[in-house]
Amino acid sequence: MARRKKGDVVDGWVCLDKPYEMGSTEAVTRIRRLFNAQKAGHAGTLDPLASGILPIALGEATKTVPMMMEAQKVYRFTIAWGVSTDSVDREGEIIARSEVRPTLDQVKAALPAFVGEIEQVPPRFSAIKVDGQRAYDLARDGAEFELASRRVVIHSAEVTAAPDAAKEQDWVELTIRTGKGVYVRSLARDLAAALGTEGHVSALRRERVGPFSTENAVTLAFLEDLVHRGAASEGLLPVATALDDIPELAVTTEDAFSLRQGRPIVLLPRQVETLKSRLSEGSRTVSAFQDQTLVALCQLRAGRLEPDRVFNLS
Repeated sequence: MARRKKGDVVDGWVCLDKPYEMGSTEAVTRIRRLFNAQKAGHAGTLDPLASGILPIALGEATKTVPMMMEAQKVYRFTIAWGVSTDSVDREGEIIARSEVRPTLDQVKAALPAFVGEIEQVPPRFSAIKVDGQRAYDLARDGAEFELASRRVVIHSAEVTAAPDAAKEQDWVELTIRTGKGVYVRSLARDLAAALGTEGHVSALRRERVGPFSTENAVTLAFLEDLVHRGAASEGLLPVATALDDIPELAVTTEDAFSLRQGRPIVLLPRQVETLKSRLSEGSRTVSAFQDQTLVALCQLRAGRLEPDRVFNLS
């Protein structure tokens, strides 16, 4: 006899505005306990020294987490000029200083080189594994190692604040829109080097992960108040929130039953053509709905929808 899972059946997303100094794992644990949910996970780790958007999936929403791995992200952050640290943030040990303070025009002129598909070396203080060990553990132990560069995409980068546009400055605030795998600290390090100075990230906030943004975010205090009032469900976003850029197909009760049983369904030619026109390049993923309830994530192949992930939602 299968053991009964601890907690309640809770399905949906929490778009958490994570506070500074809280780790992503701790945030997930707090949310899971608040909702007494059986299962929880997050889409995209956010460092303790950063605040902002941390999408947390509960229950059936965890099946959509992989869809968020390719989601674009928006970061707003401040670079403090003149000091470099080993972790490229304000809590690291100082490793270099410089009297050079770039002007706003110099920063703006340097930014285009970091937009598009670029090579980026992750910071030594990162979770990347080196011979089975986390890079940040090796860095703390003083070990010598090299991290390989990787191809990443930065879609846009702009200056959003500075102390004085006409003078050399001690800091600058940038906002960037990125693909997956981009390290803000690496960008700060490399931009400082390109400007002939030292620098580190002194403040960092993530403002968007795909469809999750500051516009639909909630704080821990707000959620705690909802739970206290017995209105926790008001803090949840639908499971399908993570699928906003995936084409939808309304299916019949019979086809929904087949998909839930793991069986493919045959589509009409006009349905196939409509879905193909909505698919992004290289994608075959389609979401199937019955009466606005998510049934399955499917792959469109040879005129059929083949279920990939099936959802148990009512």
